[in-house]
Amino acid sequence: MLDPKALEEFGAKFSAMLASSPAGDIEKNVRALLNSGFGRLNLVTREEFDVQRDMLAEARRQLTALEARVAELEKAR
Repeated sequence: MLDPKALEEFGAKFSAMLASSPAGDIEKNVRALLNSGFGRLNLVTREEFDVQRDMLAEARRQLTALEARVAELEKAR
C-alpha cells in the first residue's frame, strides 16, 4: 500500500520545486491529474480495512465454533 507520509513528502518536495520555477500552472495540472488517478483506483482507508479485518476474524471464530459443534452432533448420532 502507499504510505500517506511518503506521498505528503513527495507532494511537498514537488510543490517546493515548482514554486521556485515559472511552472506554477503545471503544479495545478499535476495535482489534478494525480487526484483524478487516485480517485479512479479502488482504494479503501486504513480504518475501513481494519473494520473488515476484524469482521473477518470474528466470522472465522464463529465458523470454527460451528464446525466443532457440528462435529459433536455428528458423533452423538
